[in-house]
Amino acid sequence: MSEALADRRIPTGGDYLSAAELAALTPEILIDRMATLKPLAADHANEAERLRRPVDAVWNAIRATGYFYVYVPRRFGGLEFDPDTYISATLPLAEACPSTAWAACFAAEHNWLIAQLPEATQAEIWARFPYVIAPSCASPPGRAEPVDGGFRLTGRWKWGSGVMHADWVMLNAMVPVPEGSPPDARMFILPAGDARVIDTWQMAGMAATGSNDIAVDDHFVPEGYGFAVGPVRSGRGNGREIHGNGLYGSPMLPNLCVTASIPALGAARGAIALCRARLAGHVKMGMATTSVDKPAAQMRLARADILARSAELAIRSVARENIAIGAIDEPAQTIERIRLRAQVAFAVQQCVEAVRTCCEAVGSSVHALSNPLQRMLRDVQVMQSHIVYDQDVATELHGRALVGLPPNSALL
Repeated sequence: MSEALADRRIPTGGDYLSAAELAALTPEILIDRMATLKPLAADHANEAERLRRPVDAVWNAIRATGYFYVYVPRRFGGLEFDPDTYISATLPLAEACPSTAWAACFAAEHNWLIAQLPEATQAEIWARFPYVIAPSCASPPGRAEPVDGGFRLTGRWKWGSGVMHADWVMLNAMVPVPEGSPPDARMFILPAGDARVIDTWQMAGMAATGSNDIAVDDHFVPEGYGFAVGPVRSGRGNGREIHGNGLYGSPMLPNLCVTASIPALGAARGAIALCRARLAGHVKMGMATTSVDKPAAQMRLARADILARSAELAIRSVARENIAIGAIDEPAQTIERIRLRAQVAFAVQQCVEAVRTCCEAVGSSVHALSNPLQRMLRDVQVMQSHIVYDQDVATELHGRALVGLPPNSALL
């Protein structure tokens, strides 16, 4: 029996901003536009969870802000804004619906990956698509057989965040190498219509991300529509050669860590706001005053707030540092990448604790399906399970580096 395919919606285009509109778009304007979407995203969050994908009306409103241009290089008509702007523009959406923000912020950041393709491929893609909406899937890796003019790509990949509104897909695959040679991992890009999206995303949290499986069978990918992953890990890929040392010459994994942490931080901030409002009018059974007057409630709210603020400082610091360490050569850079990963993993744990603390403060009503707090808790608990936030792995790697031992993981 064949597997059900997901009800995705490949963009038709026609809604891109003009060159004049983009030229007038400052970081402040973009952040303000995204903030105005917060009520819309909050109103549709339950529906997004039911549909198991971002709601079209919300997604189209995000497109209209210019948000998806944030990491497209200026030389190809994009905004090329700094990571702090990217974080600040994403947070209002994440405060309203962490799952929709997860799909959106990965779609935006994956244009950074497009900037790692050969220059001619970048020019061709961005000439047709002013920005790209594409998941980037690495696990489990597929297989790419070299043939004349390119590769034959086969595989089935999990965790396709952003695929439900994608016009392209990026898929990691191993190229066969002679015995004894180092592995050759490459990221390939192909039109979304050339891949199958299988309806597998049935999750207790992050349901609205629509991160379904993606499958490709013996599909031809032209030479140049892929890049070697190894150099990009240390910021030594095409992005550095074409666009310079800064943003596009920064190491890959810390960029991923920062991106995936923003929805968790947004959930923490959103939970704090909801908890604060709830405490102001909540009277526990048998009590004569509102919960907000109780020291225990005040302390919980304060703890959640400090956890979120501390996490935000760490996440923003990692985003800035990652650009700086792109200039550091190996092996010293690997040690810094390991540290940044551990810092973000710790920050995400703080976000989870902040949301959990808020839920503990507001009483049994938090468990009502109509209460957005319970959805935020489920979302961050699933986000926390992302491999880059595995606390045991991240802290072991950092500890090994501190005592001079080599890393024992390939995810660096």
